[in-house]
Formats: sequence, structure tokens, C-alpha cells
Amino acid sequence: MAKKIPQPTTPQRERAFLVGVELRDAHSILSLEDSLAELALLADTAGVEVVGELTQKLNRPHVETYIGPGKVEELKALAEEMLADVVIFDDELQPRHQRELEKALGKEIRVIDRTALILDIFAQHAHSREGMMQVELAQYEYNLPRLTRAWTHLERQAGGGGGRSGVGVGLRGPGETQLEVDRRAIRKRIAHIKQELEKVEAQRTRYRAQRRRTRIPTVALVGYTNAGKSTLLNHLSKSEVYVADQLFATLDPTTRRVQIPGDNTVLFTDTVGFIQKLPTTLIVAFHATLEEIVEADLLLHVADISHPNALGQYQAVLETLKEIGADHIPMITALNKSDRLKDAENAMRILENFPKSVAISALKGEGIKQLLELAQEELFEAYEPIRVRLPYKEGALISLFHELGQVERIEHERGGVLINGKLPGRLLAQFVAWKAQPNAVLESAEETELEEL
Repeated sequence: MAKKIPQPTTPQRERAFLVGVELRDAHSILSLEDSLAELALLADTAGVEVVGELTQKLNRPHVETYIGPGKVEELKALAEEMLADVVIFDDELQPRHQRELEKALGKEIRVIDRTALILDIFAQHAHSREGMMQVELAQYEYNLPRLTRAWTHLERQAGGGGGRSGVGVGLRGPGETQLEVDRRAIRKRIAHIKQELEKVEAQRTRYRAQRRRTRIPTVALVGYTNAGKSTLLNHLSKSEVYVADQLFATLDPTTRRVQIPGDNTVLFTDTVGFIQKLPTTLIVAFHATLEEIVEADLLLHVADISHPNALGQYQAVLETLKEIGADHIPMITALNKSDRLKDAENAMRILENFPKSVAISALKGEGIKQLLELAQEELFEAYEPIRVRLPYKEGALISLFHELGQVERIEHERGGVLINGKLPGRLLAQFVAWKAQPNAVLESAEETELEEL
């Protein structure tokens, strides 16, 4: 009799129940429905199966459980009925909310929020040493205020009233002692990671300075996650950057040389995708990577024009750029996936909502020539008027303005020069810190030191 050989089976996916709250005074680019749909995509990317969702409209979050007590009971019943392993909230929960919800829902159901979910995805997709350190830092900073006695792996292990050393600690129990040990260890690890990332940042600063000396302009690809930035970079550079139809498929910045019209060489850098409600901890942790955007000469905003809420995603990216201090950099827009639009005339009308934009298909190569021509114009042909006060110690910038800009008027002052003129778009970001303010006067270094004394 033939014996059946058991076949390998794929591990069962965790089952998740989603919770979305619409707060009366909260600013949100996406509707509650669209935001939950995005949360479902995030859950799928993390390898979790969504089995249901619950929504509530509130004036303000409930002080203990974020949603109202009645909704908590409803959530508990639905989650148990759908055999959910985890409940995922669309907004970031305070540590108290998380603790109270886990008590109410029972030990069998975990509670996490959008931030924790995104951190989990980032942990799965980070491959470089820098990327892994950035994710680890964000996870520690997120989890540190959420540590409770439930996290302590040695709670009650010592027995009696003493700690692991056997020495009494008064009214403080062994769980609390171990909790403090855990917190100190995490703070020490956070400090170490930050030191390592500072070294990476220093290396990036030196690399960017070297790039500037070579006078090769840089273009940073920015956009909502899954808009097609990596696909576009592959087409432009004829390379094979990893591409997947999922959120946050790539985290580590990738730079490629690209030849554009006019026989000019430009460096294009693919960066981490943005998303609505991008956690602050991630923005801080990915500071070194995001500086690639802040230091760029031109931003190429890749937007998925086929998405039902393309304009909302576009606005979300603009808000994030403002948050990281990159909103002053010249920008052009590639309206990607235009081949999915059925109505060509409607596509042309959509273009009117996006300044300096070109409809493209990165997958099929459509519109790429026009996009590169627009980049060439912005980088090398379009001159913008600017008025700057440059200290004499910034001799390199003064020389750069004379060499590549159009000087219309120059005045020598006490501590530097006041220049009125025009600069190519690719140079504006280097001078923005020195834009002249009305009635502002430069002081010499000697005068400043005397005043301080």
C-alpha cells in the first residue's frame, strides 16, 4: 500500500482586524475609507491577512482606549468571531491606549498601530547595513515608551524581594528592576546606533561634497510608495534596481548616472517612498537617507496618475517634503502609469493640476524623452532670479555664482557680498540658505566676536 508523503505547506498567515477612526478636527489627505484601504495594503505587504474592519467617528480619542467603550466591546466580539490574531489601528496609539485595549481584548489578541506595522515592513525590506540600523533605531525609539512589566523576560525569576543580584531594592519589585535594566540597555543601544549613523552621515556628506566638486547635478526621485520610482530609474539607467508591486519594496537609496539631452550627465537617486501619516520616528531615523533629497539640485516627483486618489497622494508627498525641509528645491512631476488611463483627453486635463509635469509610462517607456527634456531645461536652461548675501568665507559659492550664474549687480559689504542675479535651477538649493533678507546686514567675524565678548 502506497504511503502518502506529506507535502510542505506554507505557514498560515496571521489574521488581522483593522480599526479606523475619523476625528472631527484631524487633518487627513485621504478619506477614512481610502486610508483603511491603504492600511489593508500595508498589512498584505507585511504578510498579514485582513479579515474585517471597524470604523468610528469621534470628536476626540477616548482617554483610555482611543475608541469608545461600546466600540471596544463590538471590536472584541468581531475579532473573536473572525478568529483575528491581531488588531491594527490606522492611527498611532499612545502606550496607554495600547495597554488598555490589550486588557479589554484579551491575551489572545495583540494590538498594534499603523506605525508598528510600517516598522515591521521596513524591517523586512531593509538590506543594507545603514538601512537595518535606521530601522532598528526607529523600532527602539517607538518601543521604549511602551515597555511594561509584561515585556520583562526575567520578571519574578529571582524570587523573593531581591533583584538578580539578591540585593533587596526596597519597595521596588524584581519586575520593575528588570524593566529599568531593559530601558537602560535600549537607551545605550539607541546611543550606539546614532553614533554609527553619524559616521554614515559624515561619509555621505563627504561623498556629496565630492559630487559637487565634479559639478554633476543630482536629481532625487521622490513620490508616494509604489508610484513606480524604481521602475523609472531602471528605464533611465538601463539598470536592475529591485522592483515589486507592493508598498515600500525598496528602502535603500540607489544612485545611477543618466545621460540627458544636451549631452549632460546627471545623477538620479531613488529614495524611500512616502506615505500618508509617515511616522515621525521613521523621518528621524532615516535622516541620513532623506538628506539625499534635501541636498538634491532637482526633485523628480513620480506620481501614480492611475490611482483613484492621485491628487491626495501628490499632496501628501508635498507635505512630507515640507516637513523634511526640501520644499524649496525645484521640482518636476512624472505622472506615471498613464498607459492605464482609458481616456487620453482626460489625461491631458489632469496635467493641468500638476505644474511642470509630463505623462509617462515607466514600464513601457512612454513620455521618457519629454521628461528628460524637461529635466534638462530645469537643470541647465531655466534661470531663476535670486538675491543672496554671501560671507567672504563662502568664496566657493561666490565663484560659482560668477562662473555659472548671471550677476546683474554686486555690492561689497562689511562681512561679504550682496549679489543680485540669476542662477540655473540646479544651483538654487546651494544658495537658499544665503537668500538676502530685507535690511539684513552681514557682520564680519571679528565684529561678531567682539560683541559676544
